[in-house]
Amino acid sequence: MSKWRVFWVPKTAMTVPPEPVLVGWADLAEREESAGIRPGDPILLAPDYRVDELLSLYTRSSPFRGYTAETKRNYTTDDCLFFNFLWQRGKIWTQAVESDVNDFQYWRQDSPENPVRVGANKWDRDLAALMSLYKWAAKPENAFVPRNPIPTHQVTGRYGQIIEVPDDKAKDVKASNVHWLTPRTFRLWVDVGLRGCGADGLRTPGWVGRLEDRNVAFVRLLTTSGLRRLEGASLLTFEVPSLRLEGGRYYTGRLAAAVTRSKKARTYYVAAGVVGDIESYMDSSRAAVIRKAQAKGRYDGVRDMRLVTKVTRGPKPIVHWCDRDGVMGRVALTDALAEERMTWYTEGPGGPEPLWLWLSETGLPFQPHSWENVFTSANNRCRAVLDPEPERRLDPHRSLSPYATPHSCRHSFALYMLVILHHLLDQRLGLTPEERRDYRLLYGDPWRMVQDLLGHSSIETTRERYLAPVADLQLRSLLATAPVIGQGAQSEHEMDDVFARLAIEAEGIQDIDAKMQVTSGEVA
Repeated sequence: MSKWRVFWVPKTAMTVPPEPVLVGWADLAEREESAGIRPGDPILLAPDYRVDELLSLYTRSSPFRGYTAETKRNYTTDDCLFFNFLWQRGKIWTQAVESDVNDFQYWRQDSPENPVRVGANKWDRDLAALMSLYKWAAKPENAFVPRNPIPTHQVTGRYGQIIEVPDDKAKDVKASNVHWLTPRTFRLWVDVGLRGCGADGLRTPGWVGRLEDRNVAFVRLLTTSGLRRLEGASLLTFEVPSLRLEGGRYYTGRLAAAVTRSKKARTYYVAAGVVGDIESYMDSSRAAVIRKAQAKGRYDGVRDMRLVTKVTRGPKPIVHWCDRDGVMGRVALTDALAEERMTWYTEGPGGPEPLWLWLSETGLPFQPHSWENVFTSANNRCRAVLDPEPERRLDPHRSLSPYATPHSCRHSFALYMLVILHHLLDQRLGLTPEERRDYRLLYGDPWRMVQDLLGHSSIETTRERYLAPVADLQLRSLLATAPVIGQGAQSEHEMDDVFARLAIEAEGIQDIDAKMQVTSGEVA
């Protein structure tokens, strides 16, 4: 069956080959520009191969243009699912009524006929995508639909603003699809999934890791800093702190406002060992793919290249650049979106080279969403190595294989920091209750410290979404027998017993010992 499809306008100019079917389309780029279509815009094609003119207006509207690249991709994909549902009913999207939305919700969440039903969180994202489209289409100045098929009601937001909320939002939605890995479980996941080790901890003969040092450095960056995927993926080479001779356990960097979810710049902290990993990657495989790309003239074909001429210092650094046509421009570093950052290059010893930190094997900027594939491949390898028995793969309770996502790195960082900060306050500093109260009044309690590290605007988000399983636990009793954190290479292992007890008492925390106990209990 034919379906709605999404095509994306390429961000680099295309050379149209002299094929008969393409005769007359050599000026495609000029036509798109005259119609207001920009590189990176989606083009939605109906099952009858018709480009919907109204949908093209929507994707060029200011509300849609204001979304991040990831949100645009998600919303167009979700909209097409609804369009396909309507198409089977002989309708197009402008003919949808309230009952169509209700039936679509039933199909997505509950229908036994649907082989891939979704949960409440995913349905709410579907609903947000439809709400964005139909709210725009129903505006008086547009009036492309007689009325919005999604019934809404008004609520008062956190800051007193009036917000329209769909009536059909899922009632059983969870705060977040959250799961955690204890530090040693993450170490196992990295060793097996990214470094090619076997269950015995030794390198598998013949293992060839594609940009292994890059992948390990990125994952360790997320797990020790709590950065979101886009935040970590959008770093430039000069935004990574450098190792200093005097050393230190953590280094600070600055996140640009434009790549954060809150659109506010903030400081991030990263472990010294991870900074070393990133520097090693920059000096080895990153430098190698740049040299290869330069030798093949790959950067000569980058039409949207902007050569950075200087970056000013001061409270708000300004990036000055010059493009291939000699046009010069400038933008505040903190205001530059990820898409713009990918166009920035600097003049190196062998010619232009990207300022974007993470590169693909071709030497071009590695797209932020492509990190999902790296995690998927690592999860698959962990499954193959640690769950060799077919029946163990089928039973999630018997599986010994850890599972990680970019966001679980952030969740796990939050859990780790909360436990460590409680440990420091309650044991290592040896504070009395009165001293602890004064300390928290002066510096803030561990919950608020973790909130600041994650960049959350509300402490409720930190408590309810990221740390819900441990929010009600008596951490002092859990930490009563915890060892004092040591210094040096062994320090990361000394809290393993604490996290093992947390994994037993709280749902959703993956730990090696907890998995082994379940398996050994069934065998016995």
